[in-house]
Amino acid sequence: MFLTPLADDVIRAYGLPMLDDSDDIHPLFHGAPKSTEFKKLRKRIVQYTREAVEQYGMIEPRKDGSTPKWLVCLSGGKDSYTLLAVLHELKWRGLLPVDLLACNLDQGQPGFPATVLPEFLEKMGVPHRIEYQDTYSIVMDKVPQGRTFCALCSRLRRGNLYRIAREEGCSAVVLGHHRDDILETFFMNLFHGGRLATMPPKLVNEEGDLFVYRPLAHVAEVDCEKFARALNYPIIPCDLCGSQDGLQRQQVKQILDGWEKNSPGRRQVMFRSLMNIRPSHMLDPKLFDFAGLMLDPERKSSDIPSLR
Repeated sequence: MFLTPLADDVIRAYGLPMLDDSDDIHPLFHGAPKSTEFKKLRKRIVQYTREAVEQYGMIEPRKDGSTPKWLVCLSGGKDSYTLLAVLHELKWRGLLPVDLLACNLDQGQPGFPATVLPEFLEKMGVPHRIEYQDTYSIVMDKVPQGRTFCALCSRLRRGNLYRIAREEGCSAVVLGHHRDDILETFFMNLFHGGRLATMPPKLVNEEGDLFVYRPLAHVAEVDCEKFARALNYPIIPCDLCGSQDGLQRQQVKQILDGWEKNSPGRRQVMFRSLMNIRPSHMLDPKLFDFAGLMLDPERKSSDIPSLR
């Protein structure tokens, strides 16, 4: 547990710190709607984020008592704005004992509004670093016509973010992937990759020197959309890959949308299944010793669970 005693008492009594109407809030929330609907939305996002941070152990203990520092990646999309705001909400209320550094990687895409994020972060009083690296030209040069840009673009972006995190003394790179991103990745791997895998909420990079966190792992995409729009954050679309038709992720999203429309709540049920895996009821001999299973003639019939 990383909560202060006072914060722990408040949460035990109310579930979360009260989201009051006072001015004692982070500038990222100035002008927030006063409606009950928005307050419930905000509380839900904060609660789910705090739940993921705690459940997946994102606060790394330090023997020297120093404060961890996170590089919060900001693309300018609805998800990364939501991530930035909710992390500052938790930190503001004493529930997240880490230092936060927002970072935008300007990848040199034509028409990218380079002044939007620096001006926004300055206005909000958010510590930040803006980095320019022309990965766009590399992607356009290396990816054959008709192929998607996502894989190479992501790899180049991640490499630069790792470098920046090291330069800034950060222990973690924090990404804005949400519940629906995780579900879509699971089905993309299932349909196209021949494996059961998805984006984990916490991992260590290949070099072993940085954590990668996804604190919005339990948060629905629709909630990020409503939240960012309600606060009028200056959303920047990704025109590099968003302009390509037939992307596998878009196809999977359409399938999930159809399932959700026919059976509301289906996404959440599927997401819960990723947290309730039974290796003995799958087919991977590396995860479960099927060959080592033995009969037990001495086992009493009364010990066997009923199938009814």
